[in-house]
Amino acid sequence: MLTRVDPGPAVVVCNSCRRHPDARTGPDGLTGGQTLAGALREARAEQPAYAAIAVQEMPCLFACADHCTVHLRAPDKIGYVLGRFAPDKASAHAILDYAVHYAESPDGRVPYSAWPEGVKGHFIVRVPPPGFVAE
Repeated sequence: MLTRVDPGPAVVVCNSCRRHPDARTGPDGLTGGQTLAGALREARAEQPAYAAIAVQEMPCLFACADHCTVHLRAPDKIGYVLGRFAPDKASAHAILDYAVHYAESPDGRVPYSAWPEGVKGHFIVRVPPPGFVAE
């Protein structure tokens, strides 16, 4: 079943993702994805610059070879799946910092010079929007 959500810029968090390669949950019983979603929401609430980026959740992005994965998407923009994050505040800020640049870009491409250190090495795939391919 699909649930309709706001179609604007969003970070979609896999809330069933493992905490790290060797453990599904932490001592609190939460999955890594649940913890990362909470950290993203906290960071978003603390930083007005993140207000235009929605934090949405869904179970399993099918990136199970990785952990703590997110899908960054917006209408008519290239989408990205990123993973292998620690489920913490530093990762949340890096993801949202990148998402702000992404939302402001015309097609979803962010110059490498604007990438926060915390997202470098975390990209898994990029997905063209419906009706487009990237050049």
